[in-house]
Amino acid sequence: MKTVMNPSTDQWSELTTRPMASSKDIIPVVDEVFGAIQLQGDQAIQAYSEKFDGYRPERIEVDLDDLKTAQNELSADLRDAIDKAYDNIYAFHKAQLTERIQLDVQDGVSCWQEKRPIEKVGLYVPGGTAPLFSSVLMLAIPATIAGCREIVLCTPPNQSGQLAPAMRYAAYKCGVTRLFQVGGIQAIGGMTFGTQTIPKVYKILGPGNQYVTAAKQKATQYGVSIDIPAGPSELLVVADDTAVPSYVAADLLSQAEHGTDSQVVLVSTSQNTIEKVHEEVQKQLDVLPRKEIAAQALGNSISIYFAAESDAIDFINEYGPEHYIICMANEDKFVKRVANAGSVFIGNFTPESAGDYASGTNHTLPTNGYAKQYSGVNLDSFLKAITFQKISETGLKDLGPSIEILADAEGLYAHKNAVSLRLKDLT
Repeated sequence: MKTVMNPSTDQWSELTTRPMASSKDIIPVVDEVFGAIQLQGDQAIQAYSEKFDGYRPERIEVDLDDLKTAQNELSADLRDAIDKAYDNIYAFHKAQLTERIQLDVQDGVSCWQEKRPIEKVGLYVPGGTAPLFSSVLMLAIPATIAGCREIVLCTPPNQSGQLAPAMRYAAYKCGVTRLFQVGGIQAIGGMTFGTQTIPKVYKILGPGNQYVTAAKQKATQYGVSIDIPAGPSELLVVADDTAVPSYVAADLLSQAEHGTDSQVVLVSTSQNTIEKVHEEVQKQLDVLPRKEIAAQALGNSISIYFAAESDAIDFINEYGPEHYIICMANEDKFVKRVANAGSVFIGNFTPESAGDYASGTNHTLPTNGYAKQYSGVNLDSFLKAITFQKISETGLKDLGPSIEILADAEGLYAHKNAVSLRLKDLT
């Protein structure tokens, strides 16, 4: 990790740039795969699975019976850990349910809002270098609570064509209705258009690499909505002399090991802390099984020293981190001034891993600065807010003339007439 000392604001744009591949290299690949899926359906899914993932699934869909029996393949400890994570995530997302909002805005005019589930949702869970079964919990639990009728899950198998038992158990426990062993662009394309096997969905949710992110954005051109443009993982830690360097280093490495295109950032008001964290990073890196991946990610990463806390806060909000850890003596000041972040972790004993797995919050979060305008996945991601209104005769007599005037002023005479006809009958 390189260190930057007290950067001026005109350097911030460069420092907040993520290590992204050029879109000119990604978009043509996405276009090619999408075009093939439109024409060839399952055949294209199988061909691109073999090309990109090294495995050609003869059966794209996983039998639901394989999900039911998966718990027998898990150790008791792992099953119990998944169950505990499930309970916390379920409780936190269930608490996000809201009641119907109703208001009589005036005599005879009643308006209300109700939330209804998106009927068909597609969940994408990356496989890549690790089976991220925790993402199944993060996506399928709120989908189930919301009441989505079809919960379709796509995730790539290993090169032997197997899905990890933990992945299958999580899918079963969370109420996934159909599971497909397909990953990458081809999974997003399958859920966008529908194939002979994979159903078309109304919304696609879930994290992924830069190709998956581009594919999700492409899907919006075909009438499918998405949650967020979530790409490679990232973490920013702000730390002073009250932070434990070994903890900070461990948190930085926990995100660096996600992938070679991940980015981690250390912001500090203490040069001594930066030096100690760097020493710990190297010490811990040397014994990591995923050392090579983490080392490449650290090449994309930086440490930044700010003399003033206010400058550090402003820079962090400009960066808009996906994950944001605050280990500062003055933590309340930093918490209150959070403007742009996906999820915030406060204090030395709140590792980012807690949010990734089991604290209850969702780990599907905006990356690449999109925390400035997007929320992470939550219960509302699976719901639509629908408004209703009912007007009585009394209400229309009072409100109608105002509607007529407004419609007339906009030159929309059919709008005006829809009211005038009713008012004439009432008088």
